[in-house]
Amino acid sequence: MIQTDKLWNEIVHYYIDKKGYSKEDANSIAQRIITREVNRKICQNASCNHLVDQHIDKKEHCLVSYCTCKEFLTNRK
Repeated sequence: MIQTDKLWNEIVHYYIDKKGYSKEDANSIAQRIITREVNRKICQNASCNHLVDQHIDKKEHCLVSYCTCKEFLTNRK
């Protein structure tokens, strides 16, 4: 599970301290990064939307018994 608060702080401080961005810009960048990472961990199959941890690796079958997901789909942007 992603610790979003800790990751958010690390990203914001990196862009403020190392890159010289404003606090607002750093927060905007952190929001985009966190959103992208969370979406990568959720199956984008409309009938599923479970976490990657709930799918069998390499078989791409959902472990949730009532789910009909047969393929883990990622958000490819």
